Amino acid sequence: MPTDATPTALPLDGVRVIDVGNFLAGPYAGSVMGEFGADVIKVEHPLGGDPMRRFGTPTERPDATLKWLSESRNKRSVTIDLLQPEGVALFLKLVAKSDVLIENFRPGTMESWGLGWDVLHKANPKLVMLRVTGYGQTGPYRRRHGFAHIAQAFGGLNYLAGFPGETPVLPGTVPLGDYIASLFGAIGALVALRHAEATGVGQVIDVGIYEAIFRVLEEIAASYGLHGKIREREGSGSFVACPHGHFRTKNDKWIAIACTTDKMFERLIVAMGRPELSAPDQYGPQRKRLAARDHINKLVTEWVASLERTEVLERCLAEEVPVGKVNSIADIFVDEQFAARGNLAHVPADELGEVVVPGVIPRLSATPGRITNLGPTLGNATTDVLLGLLGVQAEELHRLREKKVI
Repeated sequence: MPTDATPTALPLDGVRVIDVGNFLAGPYAGSVMGEFGADVIKVEHPLGGDPMRRFGTPTERPDATLKWLSESRNKRSVTIDLLQPEGVALFLKLVAKSDVLIENFRPGTMESWGLGWDVLHKANPKLVMLRVTGYGQTGPYRRRHGFAHIAQAFGGLNYLAGFPGETPVLPGTVPLGDYIASLFGAIGALVALRHAEATGVGQVIDVGIYEAIFRVLEEIAASYGLHGKIREREGSGSFVACPHGHFRTKNDKWIAIACTTDKMFERLIVAMGRPELSAPDQYGPQRKRLAARDHINKLVTEWVASLERTEVLERCLAEEVPVGKVNSIADIFVDEQFAARGNLAHVPADELGEVVVPGVIPRLSATPGRITNLGPTLGNATTDVLLGLLGVQAEELHRLREKKVI
């Protein structure tokens, strides 16, 4: 995957995005759009900038953690104090020359700065505004603080994570809600841009993080609505398939096996050397396996535990059984599939040398996205944007710095 600028025109070349949010929910949408050509301008407070600069593993750069470098890539940083009237005026000039605005403050915050939708829409009728919050812009909970962990709990995901009867866990301890909400936000922004191009009129995209989580929880709403069925925690298993889970190998590694059909189970037991288990009066039908879930899982657990991970993989793959390693990040760094697909991008970062970050997805055949830079230094583009884009004179720029507006 390309990691530097190339002559190839990208689909979002010419689209300007303002990211005025903090942390990840919402701003990640800007990073994704930047990978496909959008000019993403990160507007930050002059004193410290986005708190995500200090969240995560520190680096030798005092204004950049590894999280910041990875998730704020393909952006330029401009510092403007939106609590000062002159800062608001500068921001509105920038809005007038932009296509998308991303923010993720609690509802009413932008309005309190004199930057509500009515003001922004007047400054630029074609503007698309993406607003990502914990609970959305409406409803009785709209003013509550929204974090991925809380939204994942409220949206129903965390209840499903963990083992039966035990404490619900935070899946992967990563902010899935922030990422998923941002991806829905990016889709919304692109749809709204299409509409703005056709009509000349922008609109607001309103995404609640909990809603994004709830939207990806399969059939749980339909199941409860029709049958009163509450899905519970099932560990690494599945209520609709058996065997389906994670199993420890002889050399203390883990593999994932997923037999969602009778044919897949038949292939697995051939790999195990137990073909008789697929007989109709044994465990061939899925319903019989589900009824004997503990016994089936015990048989698979014992078989996997008797072999090294490479042996399990070889035997399963030879029979076309759905199987895969449960990878740690160390496994990922040496895996040939990750290498072949360019999933690990090696990108130079100021003062730090080369940093490895996830590559660009989705993969476009004609206009593949690219990483032009990792998370920017604070205010690295303030002068360029104000002088070059907004036409602020050098003397005025100096005065604004003296007043700490920028």
